[in-house]
Amino acid sequence: MALISLEDLDGLEDEELDNDITDNPEPMEDDEQQRLYTHWQAIASTHQVSVPREMTGPIQELTQRNQAQDREQVPFSSISQHEKLGEVLFEERVYPAGKWACITEGEKLYEQSISMGFMKLMKFICKENSVGRYLGMTVPIVNSIQMLEDGNGFQKDILTAYYLPAEFQANPPQPTDPDITILQREALRVITLTFFGTTTEETIMPQINLLWEMLGPSEEMHRNSYMVAVYDNPGVSCRRNELWFIRRDP
Repeated sequence: MALISLEDLDGLEDEELDNDITDNPEPMEDDEQQRLYTHWQAIASTHQVSVPREMTGPIQELTQRNQAQDREQVPFSSISQHEKLGEVLFEERVYPAGKWACITEGEKLYEQSISMGFMKLMKFICKENSVGRYLGMTVPIVNSIQMLEDGNGFQKDILTAYYLPAEFQANPPQPTDPDITILQREALRVITLTFFGTTTEETIMPQINLLWEMLGPSEEMHRNSYMVAVYDNPGVSCRRNELWFIRRDP
């Protein structure tokens, strides 16, 4: 995942967060807002992304609400798990049809594209929507990748998607940002491989090759498109990610 994301908030010390999570969190002091902004800017600079000042409000909102128990899991059904010596190698799942807020960015680096996309989704989640309220966070955030024709790298355009919480699935709030689209996605059947650490093109490509080695030759999965699901804090050395292979016929 990009280094500007919901999970970056976990990199802050617990005592620095406001534990009084309400529908209307108390405004932070100016020095606390500046500290948070500086923290995000430092993370962004490592991947040549700048955090605009207008992100101060969304950063504060998500920081004060960044409790693991408050994150809604994207629903799915587990079909099967493939194990070796008691360790799950990969899992097959079905994700039901549902509504997602999606944005596509085409920066030079994968990390830049998903950073820019998620910052815009943050503003949508944090009140820049037709109902004017905080929508709630769901996990994972899912990034869709298209491969180059030779299969040796990613195309620049990366679609970053946020699953709308159950409360809003029937009547989704509309984004004020015209770059964000609410999409009704069909059911998705995927093979998932868990891996840990950073998510860049350089770290994802070996995972793609590894999962193909495990599965062997198959025409049942798409070879030109994949998804990367991100759950944990990029500041944590063993953060959890998943690579998703997409079945042609769900």
